[in-house]
Amino acid sequence: MPGVRAADQARQALGARLRELRKDARLDGRQFSTAAGWHWSKTSRIEHGKQAPSEDDVAVWCRVCEAELAFPDLVATLRNVEAQWAEWKRVAATGHARRQRRGIELEGRTRLLRTYSVLLIPGLLQTEAYARAVLAQCIRFLGTRDDLEDAVAARMERQQILHRGNHRVVTLVDEAALHTAVGETATMAAQLRHLLTVGFDNPRLIFGVVPLDAPFIYTTTTFDLLDQRLALVETISAELTITTPSELRYYEHAWAALHHQARYGDQAQEMIESALRRWNAPGR
Repeated sequence: MPGVRAADQARQALGARLRELRKDARLDGRQFSTAAGWHWSKTSRIEHGKQAPSEDDVAVWCRVCEAELAFPDLVATLRNVEAQWAEWKRVAATGHARRQRRGIELEGRTRLLRTYSVLLIPGLLQTEAYARAVLAQCIRFLGTRDDLEDAVAARMERQQILHRGNHRVVTLVDEAALHTAVGETATMAAQLRHLLTVGFDNPRLIFGVVPLDAPFIYTTTTFDLLDQRLALVETISAELTITTPSELRYYEHAWAALHHQARYGDQAQEMIESALRRWNAPGR
């Protein structure tokens, strides 16, 4: 299952971080294990991602390595790993509609929602036909339960955040998203017309387009920032929930740079209209 692979990778990354702490403390595996009070094989399993440490194990690790300041970040990372296992087991069992409803709950508690999307128009600005094409492809690719119509309905419900409540939404898309084929040509044309209608003149929403010729910042994927408390990051196999303060700083840094590069207002509308002319061109 893809989500399991993602959780495995996250657990391995945590183990690598713990191994670096041990090495920085100039301890080999057996010296560390003796000081920690457990068998050296446990240290090896944790460092290679074969076994998830408990929070108590992490506390001992930080104490032995004299790295107590790293404890909060490491515990947050551990909880992220555990959450990935739990969430993606639920997604596999109950389908994508549940993920969309979780989005309603999370976004409902958020005052400032910031979204950056690389290849797709974000869900809050999608037409029903575009959303159906996106979610159908996700279901096919991941091989999860087919709850397409429920998932589409839930995604449409999420869009109410743009019209009610005390929320501010800032959405950035790469210009590439205006040209990425999702569904039929008519679906894309209708989506871009919809974007021209709903993307502007809404006091709750700021919409921007990052041009194709914008300078390289860093390897960046689609992500959401919910206030300053968590980031939701899309990978091929899963959605990661980031709460570790040190990791969140990277996403804040990336967001600031992308926000600076983006075009807004008339310039953004011109980019959408240019893409729409391409989708409306004869022979498309």
